[in-house]
Amino acid sequence: MSQRGQHKVIIIGTGPAGLTAAIYTARANLEPIIFEGSQPGGQLMITTDIENYPGFEKGIAGPELMDVMRKQAQRFGAQSFFKTINKVDFTSKPLKVWADDNTEYTADTVIIATGASAKYLGLESEKTYMGAGVSACATCDGFFFKNQKVVVVGGGDTAMEEANYLTHHASEVLLIHRREGFRASKIMLERVQKNPKIKFALNSVIEEIVGKVEGTRKIVTGINLKNVKTGEVVFHPCEGVFIAIGHEPNTKFLKGILDMDEVGYLKTAKSSMKTNIEGVFACGDAQDSTYRQAISAAGTGCMAAIDAERFLEAME
Repeated sequence: MSQRGQHKVIIIGTGPAGLTAAIYTARANLEPIIFEGSQPGGQLMITTDIENYPGFEKGIAGPELMDVMRKQAQRFGAQSFFKTINKVDFTSKPLKVWADDNTEYTADTVIIATGASAKYLGLESEKTYMGAGVSACATCDGFFFKNQKVVVVGGGDTAMEEANYLTHHASEVLLIHRREGFRASKIMLERVQKNPKIKFALNSVIEEIVGKVEGTRKIVTGINLKNVKTGEVVFHPCEGVFIAIGHEPNTKFLKGILDMDEVGYLKTAKSSMKTNIEGVFACGDAQDSTYRQAISAAGTGCMAAIDAERFLEAME
């Protein structure tokens, strides 16, 4: 029989996936401990209004939703540690993880819910208007830009999908790309080119996002757009800026340990959240490169928790 860990379940990362996994494992009396990581609550902490999460008729702020979920998990006995796990050893039982203060923790199961981070342009003005006109998720925030002008930055399939989606809400979409050629698939590019609501700004980059403050609200009013060939800078009025240059799963510390694709998304077994290592499960945006929604992350968090509970039952 393998050696028992000090804990039954360790959950690395929060957000909808990690906190849902915590709720389910805590209700199963597994006393999970959660490591909140460098961004407690995940990407929803920079989302002002969530209107597509079931159960909240009038919407809910991202930080508020995460706080409610955390309290729900803690009510059933989950413990939160505001530390980041930066090293693991899954070669033997019990499974071992180390926090950034070098403390070692052991467990019988580990659930990876470290999420993913959107790639951004790196502008100071981008940070200023994040969640107040600047977004990395059209599906999450497109609804707020009905009959308004928006811009999308990117040249891959994600940018094409975001631009197309936004035409259901926005009056005009400007697709900005630093080159003339696109990484996007031919069919996705053709679909965008045929859409009368979408215009193009090629060989161009955003130099600055421009806005104003109205009372307590920050509002985007436009962008300064620079042509990389001529150096010319023009002001383009818009209310929304969508960054679609990709996401990066927060899984670098697991490279060479867990199976992942070329981008870094963790691979799980068909119809389960099992990774290639027994007793280790993955959920949320660390594992999902397709949907990347709060509700789908919560769903996989539930699945990982049930998988972990069944694994522990089998150990008994």
